[in-house]
Amino acid sequence: MASQNNLLGYIVIQGGEGQLRGIVLVTDPRGIPADFRYTDLIRPKKLERILYGDAFDTYVKQELILESLLEAVNPEPSLWICNDSEILSPLRELSKVKTVLLEESPHVPLDAPGSIENLSEPGAYLLQADPHGNPLRAEFPEGVRSDEVQQVGAMLTEFAETMTLLEPFTRIQRLMSALAAGNQ
Repeated sequence: MASQNNLLGYIVIQGGEGQLRGIVLVTDPRGIPADFRYTDLIRPKKLERILYGDAFDTYVKQELILESLLEAVNPEPSLWICNDSEILSPLRELSKVKTVLLEESPHVPLDAPGSIENLSEPGAYLLQADPHGNPLRAEFPEGVRSDEVQQVGAMLTEFAETMTLLEPFTRIQRLMSALAAGNQ
């Protein structure tokens, strides 16, 4: 699954009370949707929870939700962004596309847009994507090369010129709420 597109893909898997749902939103450089997919709410039966034990959520997230969303999305983005460290590496393995966990950070701004600074956690960096505000915390799958960190940093900095990078997560949360309420 190689991608030639200049698109960002956002993926969120969440739920509560033993129920999970996944949503994918692929955007162009302005944040305009190019694709949107979601899974039905997965409601496991008590026997399934017992059978899978502690591995149940991992199984549902990776094998049921993540795989089905990645198969369905079209066009495929050039970068996947998630907000869950549990799916970061599986997302990379399944999609074969650059992948990053992106979230806000409380750190003071770095020197200039595109600046990247190592954090003490393995695979974690600060990225100053835009000239205003705090840098973002970027976490990469285990074993990522430094040149890929630089490529992703440059890509995110370019996208940040025309969109707010974390804003699609807000849309996804609103979509999750609308789906839960049955407002499709």
